[in-house]
Amino acid sequence: MDPSPDQEAAATAADPLQRERAHLTASRAALRAMREDAQALDITNVTANWVNAEVLQGEIDARIKALADLSGTPLFFGRLDYLHAPGLDLAEGATGENFYVGRRHVHDTDGDPMVIDWRAPVSQPFYRASKKDPMDLKLRRRFGYTGGELTAYEDEHLTDPAEAETTSALLQAEIERPRVGPMRDIVATIQPEQDEIVRAGIGGTVCVQGAPGTGKTAVGLHRVAYLLYAHRERLARSGTLVIGPNRSFLQYIEQVLPALGELEVKQATIDDLVGHVEVRGTDDAAAATVKGDARMAAVLRRAVHSHITPPQEPCVVVRGSRRWRIPAYELEEIVQELRDRDIRYGAAREALPQRIAHAVLVRMEQAGEAPDDRVQDAVARNAAVKAAVKAIWPPVDPAKLVLRLLGDADFLAEHAEGLLTPEEQKTILWTKPARSAKSAKWSSADAVLIDETMDLVSRTHSLGHVVLDEAQDLSPMQYRAVGRRCTTGSATILGDIAQGTTPWATDTWEQALTHLGKPGSTVEELTQGFRVPREVIAYASRLLPAIAPDLKEATSIRESAGDFAIRTVRPADLDQTVLTACRDALAKEGSIGLIAADARIPVLRTALAEAGITCLAPGAETSAEARLTLVPATLAKGLEYDYVVVDEPAAIVDGEPDERTGLRRLYVCLTRPVSGLTIVHATDLPEHLGND
Repeated sequence: MDPSPDQEAAATAADPLQRERAHLTASRAALRAMREDAQALDITNVTANWVNAEVLQGEIDARIKALADLSGTPLFFGRLDYLHAPGLDLAEGATGENFYVGRRHVHDTDGDPMVIDWRAPVSQPFYRASKKDPMDLKLRRRFGYTGGELTAYEDEHLTDPAEAETTSALLQAEIERPRVGPMRDIVATIQPEQDEIVRAGIGGTVCVQGAPGTGKTAVGLHRVAYLLYAHRERLARSGTLVIGPNRSFLQYIEQVLPALGELEVKQATIDDLVGHVEVRGTDDAAAATVKGDARMAAVLRRAVHSHITPPQEPCVVVRGSRRWRIPAYELEEIVQELRDRDIRYGAAREALPQRIAHAVLVRMEQAGEAPDDRVQDAVARNAAVKAAVKAIWPPVDPAKLVLRLLGDADFLAEHAEGLLTPEEQKTILWTKPARSAKSAKWSSADAVLIDETMDLVSRTHSLGHVVLDEAQDLSPMQYRAVGRRCTTGSATILGDIAQGTTPWATDTWEQALTHLGKPGSTVEELTQGFRVPREVIAYASRLLPAIAPDLKEATSIRESAGDFAIRTVRPADLDQTVLTACRDALAKEGSIGLIAADARIPVLRTALAEAGITCLAPGAETSAEARLTLVPATLAKGLEYDYVVVDEPAAIVDGEPDERTGLRRLYVCLTRPVSGLTIVHATDLPEHLGND
């Protein structure tokens, strides 16, 4: 005989896990109702015109999209039981003492909250409360999920002196859970030191120095989500942007913000930011280093302003029967005043005809006339004034200017004198100058120079907040390009000095922040890892004295040491041993990354194909059928895999222009695993790693 509804309700009430499952079911139903309400909105007779209707419909569509219930993503992951009813933000609508903490706000038909947004002030104790400071919490409950189904819970009684301070088993399991697919959020596992960075105010720039596995990328993304929650109107007007090192990295992180309910954050690489010309060429390390040096900004500034020619003749404006003469010395005074104001070249050029016209109007008034603004505008458009402006302050095409600078030795020498040595000038000069900006084989560094020149001519639009990840690899000129995008806003800078793998990588965050235009900003250091196994991070940290001697060695809260093996083989057996290591990793749960020097990638791809092992390209989403990614060492940064096989470390080091950069590249590769690392080598390991 089936139980009655009353008997089912009684059973649910007696079982805490069943009660929580019932709340999850009810919360999902409430979220569906919220979405259906948004879908049912009729704006037919609400707006005054079709433009307003389109704008409003766009906002409704965005609301509907944001209310989607993501399959497999827990709607809430914690519960807070307060001792007293906290003083709540009325916008949250929460009035009780128990709150479920989740990815987004959900309310019932009466408007009472069923799930509180993790970013709300009332949710903060979920991340910050401890036995020493319970923050008025009686109980903190964490939930465990399997495939989207609530399967477990774990309680922490923060005011019970008999209960010892213990590590959460569910939290540990969530941190160590194998992953297949793109990067996921860490909203359920944010630690107190991470939460402080996430919730830092929008008024200042924050730089996060984070060792591998400390979650700095996820912290930066969650900070964007938090700022959009706390300052939505402000950032909706000014915009937000996440900048990553390459497209593979952006594909890897692209699902994090949508999972947190944020759909409108744009993502770009540095090359995207400065993509004013087609990049078809490359620079050697020496040329790229000079082009990326901050001194190039001064060279470009000189070159731009060299177009200004002191006036030699007066400007004579004819209006009717009268001739108004502005002598050359007065024109020179106007030009010098504009130069002294230090405004953009283009803005000053636009102001010059108005300043000349004003000088004419002064003479008109002295002669007894009464000209108005329309007369001044007409004078500014006069042919004589236009001719004077063209001769004194001609227009500058940024691409053509950089083209001339890199192709004309005399022009470069004139403007680089005292800034670049003759050897440095020779390093960046093209051996065969291009005929035009369109036919030139621009490099990535050249595109940054053009972007700098464009800003000298016309101000770059500033966003409200910019997140810059893997920032340690940027050149000073690239920092300037990013800084131009947040001159009136703030930034979150994420990186690790030890992972700087370009010859121009920054040595200190203070230098980087100065180039960015944010000197004196707060620098936070994350040294406690949550993902990289202890034994792996300890082994990789042997390289720190050689690559970043001032950094603290990272630690890990992982209780398991992780799988770690070093296999030394004969050169003839290298490829086969690598394949064996990959098969061993595939026998376990999770994603696998085979990382090798770029020159080894074609060989390994062929070997994998012949062995019948499917491999993906970096950034491609893994699946149950395809879990192994073949990763060139130069693209490994920022990526994570449950198990990593590193092929021939010496080849990774030798693939870089200098030993420091090579060892930093190797450090990156060694710190990509979450559960296990296997190193396979036929050539001796770098001496810094020792012989064991």
